[in-house]
Amino acid sequence: MTISMIGIDHGRAPVDIRALFAFTKKNAGEAMEQLKEKAGIHGCVILSTCNRLEIWASHEEEEELSLYQCLCELKGIQDGSYEDYFITRRDREAVNHLFHLAGGLKSQILGEDQILTQIKDALNLAREHFASDSVLEVLFRMAATVGKKIKTEAPLAHGNPSVIHQALSSLKEQGYETEGKTCMVIGNGEMGKVAAQTLRENGGDVTVTVRQYRSGIVEIPEGCKRIHYGERMEYLPKCDLVVSATASPNFTLRAEDFVQLTLERPLILLDLAVPRDIDPALSEIEGIALYDMDSFHSAGISPEQKESIEKADRIVQAQLEEFYRWLEGRDVIPRIQEIKADAVEDLNLRIEKILKKTPMEQEDRQKLLEAVDTAAGKVVNKLIFGLRDCLNQETFLKCVAGLEKLYEE
Repeated sequence: MTISMIGIDHGRAPVDIRALFAFTKKNAGEAMEQLKEKAGIHGCVILSTCNRLEIWASHEEEEELSLYQCLCELKGIQDGSYEDYFITRRDREAVNHLFHLAGGLKSQILGEDQILTQIKDALNLAREHFASDSVLEVLFRMAATVGKKIKTEAPLAHGNPSVIHQALSSLKEQGYETEGKTCMVIGNGEMGKVAAQTLRENGGDVTVTVRQYRSGIVEIPEGCKRIHYGERMEYLPKCDLVVSATASPNFTLRAEDFVQLTLERPLILLDLAVPRDIDPALSEIEGIALYDMDSFHSAGISPEQKESIEKADRIVQAQLEEFYRWLEGRDVIPRIQEIKADAVEDLNLRIEKILKKTPMEQEDRQKLLEAVDTAAGKVVNKLIFGLRDCLNQETFLKCVAGLEKLYEE
C-alpha cells in the first residue's frame, strides 16, 4: 500500500494558475467518485482551498499512477506545462507534509487555523461520496489531532491569523483605518461571514450581499445590514471598502460594470476568492486599489514562533511514528488473530484433559472453558502487542513468523 499526493499552493503558483485547478464542493465530490474508479486506487481525498489544491490517494504500490494526469483529465486540461507548478509526495514525505499543514506550518499566514477545518471538511466530503478508505481515514483523522495539539501546545500565532485580519493589518500599516468606513461584503459563506464580522469589529459600517432566493433564511453577522446580490452595483459608489469572497465561477465585479459608474471616494477592493471574484482590470481604474489572496503574507518569524515551530515539529514526528506503527501493524493483525486462536485452542485442549478428571457439572465445565477462552485471548494479545511496542518492526515481524511456525500443521 502506498500513499501519494500531488499539490499546488500559494508558494508554487500565482492565484490565476491555482484557479485553473480549483474545485467547488460539488465538483470535488464528483471528481473523487471518478478517481476511486481508477485501477489500483483504494481511496482518495481532494483538498481544495483558496491557497492550495491537493489530491491524495492510497493505492497499490506496484500500480503506476500519475495523479497529475488524473487531475488534468478531471479538469479537461491538455497543457502539460502546468506540471512544473505541482509537487508530488509519497509515503512518509506525504504524511509529514499533511501533519505540518494541519498545524498551520505551511499556510500563507503562519499558524492560521482555517486549514484544520478544511482538512476535516475534505475528509467528510470524501466519506459522503464513499471515496475514502481506512488508510486515508486514519491519516486525516491523525492530521486533525496534530493540528489541535499544535494549536494548544505550540501556538504559532497571536490573535486571529485569518486572511481578512492579515489584510486589515497590512492596510493599517499603510495608514488606512477601517473605523467609520462604509464596507460591503459580497458573499455570505464561511469566509464572507468572517470578513463581515471582522470589519464590524474594526468599526466598519458593514453591508452583506445575499442571493435573493436565499435572502429569507440566510443569517448574517450581528450588527451588519443586508442587500440583495443584484443591488451591489447600486450600493458600491457609497463604499470605501469592498470584500468579495464567493465560490462563484464568474466575476462578481466586472470592469464593464464600472464604465458608467461614478465613485464618490477612493475604493479598496479585497478579492479573497479562488478563482478570482474581481476582474483584475479594475486595478487600472484611477481611485481603485485591488488586492487578492497573494497580496498578504505573514511577517518574519519571531523568536517565540521559532520556538513554537520546533515544538510543533516534535509533535508532528511523534504522530508520524504513531501513524506508521498503525499502518505497518495493520497487515499483521490478521496473523496475530490466527496465532491467538491457535494458542487458545491449544490451551483448551490441555485444560480439558485436566477438567475430565475433575468432578464438575457439565454446565459449570462449559462456563469455565468460556472464561478460560476469554482470559487466554487477552493474555496472548497483551504478550504480542507488548512485543510490538518494545521491538523494532523487523524484529517484531520475525517474532510473529516464529509464533506462526509453532502451530503449522
